[in-house]
Amino acid sequence: MKLSSHIVFASLLLNGFVLFAQDDETAAKFAPDWARDAIWYQIFPERFRNGDPKNDPTRESLEWPITPSEKWHVTRWTGDWYARDDWETEQDKPNDPDPAPNFYRHGVFDRRYGGDLQGVLDKLDYLADLGINAIYFNPLFYSRSLHKYDGNTYHHIDPFFGPDPRSDLALMEKETADPKTWQWTAADKLFLEIVKQAHKRGMHVILDGVFNHTGRDFFAFKDLRINQQNSPYKDWYVITSFDDPATKRNEFDYKGWWGHKTLPVFAANADRTDMAPGPKAYIFEATKRWMQPNGDVSAGIDGWRLDVADERPPKFWADWNDLVRTLNPNAYTTAEIWKDASKFIADCHFSACMNYHAFAIPLKGYLIDNRIAPSQLAQLLDERRNAFPRPVQYVMQNLTDSHDTDRLASMIVNRDLATYKDAGAISFNENNDAHFANYKIRKPDARERAIQRLVVLFQMTYVGAPMIYYGDEAGMWGGHDPDCRMPMVWPDMKFDPQAIDPRGIPHEPDDNNFDAELFRFYKNAITLRRAQSVFDRGDYASLASDDNAGTFAFLRSNKKQKVVVAFNRSEKPQTLKIPIAFESPVIVFASNEGVLEAKSDGQTMQVTMPALTGAVIANAAKDP
Repeated sequence: MKLSSHIVFASLLLNGFVLFAQDDETAAKFAPDWARDAIWYQIFPERFRNGDPKNDPTRESLEWPITPSEKWHVTRWTGDWYARDDWETEQDKPNDPDPAPNFYRHGVFDRRYGGDLQGVLDKLDYLADLGINAIYFNPLFYSRSLHKYDGNTYHHIDPFFGPDPRSDLALMEKETADPKTWQWTAADKLFLEIVKQAHKRGMHVILDGVFNHTGRDFFAFKDLRINQQNSPYKDWYVITSFDDPATKRNEFDYKGWWGHKTLPVFAANADRTDMAPGPKAYIFEATKRWMQPNGDVSAGIDGWRLDVADERPPKFWADWNDLVRTLNPNAYTTAEIWKDASKFIADCHFSACMNYHAFAIPLKGYLIDNRIAPSQLAQLLDERRNAFPRPVQYVMQNLTDSHDTDRLASMIVNRDLATYKDAGAISFNENNDAHFANYKIRKPDARERAIQRLVVLFQMTYVGAPMIYYGDEAGMWGGHDPDCRMPMVWPDMKFDPQAIDPRGIPHEPDDNNFDAELFRFYKNAITLRRAQSVFDRGDYASLASDDNAGTFAFLRSNKKQKVVVAFNRSEKPQTLKIPIAFESPVIVFASNEGVLEAKSDGQTMQVTMPALTGAVIANAAKDP
């Protein structure tokens, strides 16, 4: 049949619903029912939307006294990402033969664009229109960095995300480590208003908890730097040596996360089975604050994403997760784990994890890199998914990219540079000699967008909760950090063409404005998933894989409904033979326009598909 649009469904699919039998009661306790229905959207706050220019960061608010002169200012939101302000070029060496490292070494990490909570509040309806019902915020707590993974506190939202930074900072100065002294700042209150408004729209909200390390201005570490071994916080961190006042040299030293001294690491207890008592107690108090603000669980957040979770002792996480469920039995907690996390999740009582290992990496190998065969994909998906109890499988965060990878679009553009086992294509800005010269920073072409739509369709129809990184639906591209953290492109803004290559390579200007057509596809794919419980609650089975043709198909089913999802990853049309008997097969959704056909001989179904196309096939006749 000829499809005139990406989506034709509604009346053709049955509104079936069935609860599956829990095969692991323990896992089910930590996997809230709402998380099976979640469509996650990840927000990197500093780059999402500047809703209130009056609260923009100042030069004095940055991580450390930066070397650029007083020329520093907030960077223009709609500019070419690779264009540099005068203050960014001041440190460049004259006649430097290698300009690209200057872009990444001098200025880009000192940039601030002014993204804030008002910007998020202003765009909740945009997210609702897209179909989002769950938001994951990258760190919001007070910090001097752009990324906020070096928090100075866990009990306050960054003042520069709120409406009155100066007053908030003054109020915070009056506090101590005692929770009885903690106040609600203007930024804190605005965040609680976001939670309230999100809940009104049927959205759940989780925060990034960075409980492994802090910034150097964290109140405990700040006191420790001043008072050394006399500090009441001397056991909070991994200290390797204190300063000897009898010498001119400062001998104070400590463990930084992965060697980064800007990120001092919290200590474990004496036998290393738990976190040290001091920071553990503080984290528990901060957790209570955000989950039950003023004692009201309905006003609190719905859960947490936990940074580098496997670097904390399991007992700490088990105790903390138990506290979370005491505060809110329907809370969701997800760990950042890139490897097999099945045992870790069980031991530590997490709901799920960011699903790099069991979803993003296999999917990338098949649809993006085109380097693993469909039969291998089927095997990997089954092995890695079934390592988790069934309740966990359905609440995993099925992402394809994040703030820690290349953007999905750029993974596709640079698929020839990566191998299947890479979590993402290695970016040229990591100065990897093997990839530096060949990395493409351009906008995806039509063929590459077709692959992106394939990936999104797989996300929306597979087992687990899909997660979108902000801006992917708007057409954004970019390499690894910092390029994956460009300012969000909005339909009400006009962006400069992206015309500059920081390596000095000639670059055809790319239009960098909001992609309305791609947005519509994401919205339609999300609508498809949310309309049918078979996708978020139904059974899964691999049906067919043809390694020579590059095709793959799986079945989603429940007691009332069966749906086949088929993919043609090859560069030419293919006909898939699928061992299932649909009396009247109908293609109800496709990732590409073109001639698609599904027919049945009573025992098998044949689906003819154009190149680089995915399709959802339902039975127009009522299932028995």
